[in-house]
Amino acid sequence: MSTAVNNATSESAISINGLEFAYGNRPVLKGIDLEIPRCIAFGVLGANGAGKTTLVRLLIGRLKATAGAALVFGQEPGPELADSVGYMPQLNALYETLSVRENLDFFARMLGLSNKEQRTDAVARAMELVGLTDRADSVMSELSVGMRQRVSLGAALVHEPDLLLLDEPTVGLDPELRARFWQHFKEMTDSGTTIVISSHTMDDAAHCDTLGFMRDGKFIATGTPDELRESTGEPNSTLEYAFLFLSRASG
Repeated sequence: MSTAVNNATSESAISINGLEFAYGNRPVLKGIDLEIPRCIAFGVLGANGAGKTTLVRLLIGRLKATAGAALVFGQEPGPELADSVGYMPQLNALYETLSVRENLDFFARMLGLSNKEQRTDAVARAMELVGLTDRADSVMSELSVGMRQRVSLGAALVHEPDLLLLDEPTVGLDPELRARFWQHFKEMTDSGTTIVISSHTMDDAAHCDTLGFMRDGKFIATGTPDELRESTGEPNSTLEYAFLFLSRASG
């Protein structure tokens, strides 16, 4: 296994070379090299503090690399890619005084859906996906934490982006809705969308096409879930065991 998922950069959704980032004197990302091909679900797995959220923020242009480079569809991350990229942060950035429908409509407009009829259809699809059609007119302050998480996901995918970046997307969701999300994510990758999921949940990891285990600002291994389990040499290894095994082996 290698930290390069696919060496064909021209076919990659994301290409990362020597990426480093530091907050002041504290290094967070330490020379990452990674290629993520299009049309897959790639999971970034690691404990809190491993650098997962920092990596996602670099990929949407919220942060600038200290060294190295990251390209999304061959371009540097930034506002120019807003129409092509959807982002769900770990902490939602929704408007408390607006309804579910109004929040999604706002983000749809911000993400380039200027036609009212198209926007109305897109908002309706997003609400159906996240299971909140019956709460369309509820203001955010009336919703539970789990429901807010669902609205945040709807806002990230309302414009049907080519790349979807999700930071801990299933936190607070019940198993039925989590399964529904993953079914939709599979349909999205089959239709040409690339999904990158940052998570510490092994349930999410098992659904990804390819995984990257992060520890202390670096990828310690990448591969399919089966490849990572098999790397332990244990016939009945779990992904959790594989992560712990590979973490110990790395150092």
